[in-house]
Amino acid sequence: MIGRHTTADEVLEGLDLSGMRVLVTGAAVGLGRETARALAMRGAALTVAGRGAERMQSIATELAASTGNARIDALDLDLASLDSVRSAAARYLDTHGQLSTLINNAGVMACPLERSVEGHEMQFAACHLGHFLFTCLLVPALLDGAPARVVNLSSAGHKLSPVVFEDIDYLQRPYDKWQAYGQAKTANILFSVALQRRLGAMGVSANAVHPGAIRETELGRHLRPEDYRLLAERSNSDRGFDFKSLGAGAATTVWAATAPQFASRGGLYLEDCSIGVPNEDPVAGEGGYRPWAVDIESAERLWRVSEEMVGEGFAWVPDA
Repeated sequence: MIGRHTTADEVLEGLDLSGMRVLVTGAAVGLGRETARALAMRGAALTVAGRGAERMQSIATELAASTGNARIDALDLDLASLDSVRSAAARYLDTHGQLSTLINNAGVMACPLERSVEGHEMQFAACHLGHFLFTCLLVPALLDGAPARVVNLSSAGHKLSPVVFEDIDYLQRPYDKWQAYGQAKTANILFSVALQRRLGAMGVSANAVHPGAIRETELGRHLRPEDYRLLAERSNSDRGFDFKSLGAGAATTVWAATAPQFASRGGLYLEDCSIGVPNEDPVAGEGGYRPWAVDIESAERLWRVSEEMVGEGFAWVPDA
């Protein structure tokens, strides 16, 4: 039985994924790389995306050597630059006819106030906005690969804040790195809800994943000891702050990408290889999601705002 500490390799045990074509963002290190490795081990054709063409090509070569899977290529992608996102999507569409699974894994957590190339708050830009544009531009490949899936990496950190539409970019309010992280992770879930509403009937499902807390990743590179103490206090768990191994952290992602039940079911929040349930505990709480993260009105508002931010609208019509 799968659960909290099941690993990605255990989730995928016995599966033949040679018919899958997968793209993983943030695949250079940590969860993204572990996710890519586990899928490659089972034969999936893989594109690893991240910053730096030479760096990503080196990672693709290393993964091919370590897994014995030669069907791995690389894509230079900087999610904090919409020009880079557009270029990367165009390169992918030029070289690949289909995409069966897009795993939007990349992100940044609790960083000092920074801004993207276009001037948006960095956590919102890198975690949500870049992925929003990248995913929408790749929809033709997903439709060609249908039944297809989009897996968006969120976090229990979404409980720290809804999307504050009145000031997403912290132009009027004081910057709070944890509030900004919560807003970005809420956006990942709302994006999954809105995308499912648009593409579900066309054979593309979209779900959000909370991987758990993992030390073996660069996501926490901005954290200081006091931040870990704060997280432990907010965990509201008798275990304290319970870290997972890297393999266990990637498990829910690959479960979302391969479990038969999600071939047509989406708009969900997944954690610990299970479907999350509502949790309105005023403390961060252990498990579950805040109702604001799956609110349809907020999801549709975020879609409209995201289109305005990227300067492009998206709509898809089912084939007649």
